[in-house]
Amino acid sequence: MSVAPQTAAPQAGAPQAVDVAAARPRVRPLRWVAGAVLLVLVAQFAWFLVTNPRFEWRVAGTYLFDPNVLRGLGMTLLLTVIVMLLGSVLGVLLAAGRLSGFRPVAWACGVYVTVFRSIPPLVQLIFWFNLGYLLPRIPLGIPFGPTFVSWPTNSVISSLTAAVIGLTLHEAAYMAEIVRAGILAVDGGQRDAARAMGFTAWQSFVKVVLPQAMRVIVPPAGSEFISLLKGTSLVSVIAMADLLYSVQVIYNRTYEIVPLLIVACAWYLVVVISLSFGQRRLERHFGKGQR
Repeated sequence: MSVAPQTAAPQAGAPQAVDVAAARPRVRPLRWVAGAVLLVLVAQFAWFLVTNPRFEWRVAGTYLFDPNVLRGLGMTLLLTVIVMLLGSVLGVLLAAGRLSGFRPVAWACGVYVTVFRSIPPLVQLIFWFNLGYLLPRIPLGIPFGPTFVSWPTNSVISSLTAAVIGLTLHEAAYMAEIVRAGILAVDGGQRDAARAMGFTAWQSFVKVVLPQAMRVIVPPAGSEFISLLKGTSLVSVIAMADLLYSVQVIYNRTYEIVPLLIVACAWYLVVVISLSFGQRRLERHFGKGQR
């Protein structure tokens, strides 16, 4: 006759087994209170937007697709793309210069980054737009020698030219630091392996280091691109017909300031959300194989 095994009685003070499946989540009353407060605030803000007649949503809808507004939006996008491309190319060169072993080049690139990161972009825009005061004509010739040809500065430096120059110089300084951080994040052994395979320093940088650095570069560069898009609104001070300047021209005529500002905010919001989706796709592309 078999005898059933006896289980030992639990000793006093021994830890009891916990059934995880039957465990209940802890009640966190502060989270419920914070959620309720946030819900009330959102509802109050939505009610303010809907019930306040001074927003004049009907007027905002009328001007949302106005040809002048759309032309201003196109100019904003064009300026952003041009400045970002030029700033990125110059930023890569500056980052490579700062990491160079040739001290004069590294020093010059460091001075550039320090200077143009310190001067606000609005000040740069106004300065370049008024360059004709310092330099009435732009010469072309031999340094400290004869001048072959020259042009009136005010005819060369238009609103668009001043905006491209000022924003590009400012953007390149920030992109240089972003690219430099990405390059430094790549393990030094990658460079040594590339040189061992017979690559030149430039080929190692372009084909080995930079593609790996893009995983670190893309997130802050995408944020910088979005910041640049919003920063182009500064060009309205030099009478360039961007999105903000276009709505300003309209509300200076109609005195409907708030509805036209809502139009500008709506278009900025649409473009920024679209760029955010594109940034996420780029991050996933360059982040393949990384957790």
